[in-house]
Amino acid sequence: MTENLDVPQLEFPLFFPLRIIGEETDDFEPFVLEIVRRHVPDLLEENIMSRLSREKKYRSISIEFMAQSHAQVDALCAELNQHKRIKMLL
Repeated sequence: MTENLDVPQLEFPLFFPLRIIGEETDDFEPFVLEIVRRHVPDLLEENIMSRLSREKKYRSISIEFMAQSHAQVDALCAELNQHKRIKMLL
C-alpha cells in the first residue's frame, strides 16, 4: 500500500471548529449540545455560538473545542450524523 504524502496529517490536540445545522425548534440547541457534551465534556459556553437563518427556519450552532484525538472527532460526527434532525455538518 502506498502512502499519500499530499494529505496533511492533523496533530492532536488541536482546536476543532464544527457547525451543526438543523430545522429550528425549541429543543434543537439543547438536543445538539447534549450530544456534543457526551464527546466533549469540557466544552466551554464561550465556544458556542447559535443563530437563526434569515427566514428563522434553520438554526446554526457553531462550536470550537479542543479535540484530543481523531477518534473523538469521528465519534462525535458519527453520532451527530445519525440524527435526521441534523441537516448538515460543516
